Amino acid sequence: MTSSLPQVLRQHLPTGQLQRAFVVERASIDEEARTVKLAFASETPVNRGWFIEVLDLSRKSMRTGRLTAGANLLCDHDTRDVVAVVESVEIGSDKVARAVVRFGRSVRAEEVFRDVIDGIRVNVSVGYIVHEAILEGTKDGADTYRVTDWEPFELSLVSVPADATVGVGRSLPAELPAPSSIASLPPLASISPTSTENRAMTTPATIPAANQAPTIEVIAQRNHAAEISQIAAAMPGGAELAMRSIQAGHTVEQFQAEAIRALASKPVPTADIGLTQKETRRFSMVRALNALANPGDTAARSAAAFEFECSSATSTKLGKASRGIMIPFEVQKRDMVVGTPSAGGNLVATDLMSGDFITILRDAMVLNTLGVRFLSGLVGNIAIPKQTGSGSAYWVAEGQPPTESAAAIGQVAMTPKTVGAFTDISRKLLLQSSIDVESFVSADLAMVLGLAIQRAAISGGSVANEPLGILAKLAASVIGGANGGAPTWDSVVDLETAVSVANADVGTLAYLTNAKVRGKLKKTFVDGPGTGERVWQKGSEPLNGYRAAVTNAVPSNITKGTGEDLSALIFGNFADLVIGMWGGLDLMVDPYTHSTTGTVRVTALQDVDVGVRNEESFATMEDAQTA
Repeated sequence: MTSSLPQVLRQHLPTGQLQRAFVVERASIDEEARTVKLAFASETPVNRGWFIEVLDLSRKSMRTGRLTAGANLLCDHDTRDVVAVVESVEIGSDKVARAVVRFGRSVRAEEVFRDVIDGIRVNVSVGYIVHEAILEGTKDGADTYRVTDWEPFELSLVSVPADATVGVGRSLPAELPAPSSIASLPPLASISPTSTENRAMTTPATIPAANQAPTIEVIAQRNHAAEISQIAAAMPGGAELAMRSIQAGHTVEQFQAEAIRALASKPVPTADIGLTQKETRRFSMVRALNALANPGDTAARSAAAFEFECSSATSTKLGKASRGIMIPFEVQKRDMVVGTPSAGGNLVATDLMSGDFITILRDAMVLNTLGVRFLSGLVGNIAIPKQTGSGSAYWVAEGQPPTESAAAIGQVAMTPKTVGAFTDISRKLLLQSSIDVESFVSADLAMVLGLAIQRAAISGGSVANEPLGILAKLAASVIGGANGGAPTWDSVVDLETAVSVANADVGTLAYLTNAKVRGKLKKTFVDGPGTGERVWQKGSEPLNGYRAAVTNAVPSNITKGTGEDLSALIFGNFADLVIGMWGGLDLMVDPYTHSTTGTVRVTALQDVDVGVRNEESFATMEDAQTA
């Protein structure tokens, strides 16, 4: 055995830099402390094409100086995209190296941290340098080298766990075939390059004779072929896709992109019924409402035949009978185009009317400005994971392991509940067919429905079958008095303190209240009458440096003791408020109630639920006197 970096490693690793990838351990996320424990190395053998590499996981072999000196966690290896700092590094008894990283509080760091919590960003990549290795032995014609001196120099969250820019290093911790089996793969086929970059990437190199040393290009191609075959083995129907990619000379990254597209094309539960873009634009909400308003009009029913067919398909998909006509989810999220194709509209640029039905519905709520999360097009009940407890730390004697502990994980269950809202539309308006009228009707329906959903999200729960809103889920954090009390500067500070004490003062923090409380706070001085500084100040962050939204959906008719007409004031991280919407929009028409005035009443029904991921993220005052 030799104890320096062998010639074969120097030849095939000209930069000395390699990468491996792992997956975030879900149980290791501490949302309160904003820390995540990442596994970034193990002793799993990795086939590097012409040799097998084993990282030695011992304190003397892994240099941890760079990481423990305050190295950063990056996104996609971009040194300008820093989201966290490495706080500690350890090698476990399972021979796995792990690092604890703490996320920052910038907007970018919060965005990435939320993606990690939600399981969107799960791939972790580590870059490392090999300083020394020894030849352990040979098996099946492949030399196995144990890396006895290596140095991790960066950690990254990556979207695709591979990086073609770092020599022959791959990020996938798979056990690849031995070199003898790699050589038996079909030869790479040449494809016509479209650019210099593509030519360098896809043109196969000349295969050397048996007595010639393989070139770096050939080694790279064989690495790609081996890893593509290994990835495809875990995919249903992946063998054929892998063969096409290998013969086309694809890199691992290109194959992964093809695999993702192939998997994405498979059917998944969705509220869509498969309308094409042309069919989505063809659907007319106004035409459907006109047919419902005139059930005896054969011409109107015939004109809306396509709309009723789509309604039937949507009802079947959702397993729910329509009370009038069900609007497909594709139609709710379409953009409307101004212009008449038959009059040459397809030959000129068109203007998109910004705002599909879903967007308009969201814009009808001030909650949308506070960072509330919307989940639309849902099918079936859903459960959102949440952390209900964290692991514990223990002081231990030297050489003794700490007591095992783990975070407790719970769920926020959401089930569809039907909300209805109505608007009145004239009969003559329903006879129109322009895009502007279609948009007007959609906006009007979205407005009344949005206001109803917003009220439920804030204070719902007082009637049967209504989602529980923030005020119904939480006990008041700040008490004004036995009969209520006037909101003051202290009330504002106490609300913020309640959230901070619970370690929940992260995310999109803001205030929510009604116009009466805003008016009261505009008249209230911070340090008493006549001091000059009011509690509610000018600007976009009027309450102690935080944003504040005002809507009369926040109740102002609360009763407490002898106090009446009391209002609520809410502070918290509104990203933890989730509004889910299921399937299609159900429209019913009542042509009789206002028949003498020629007005048609349209009732919109939507399945909705409200969830609060972490109740500690909010604090409330529910007895604010404003008179």
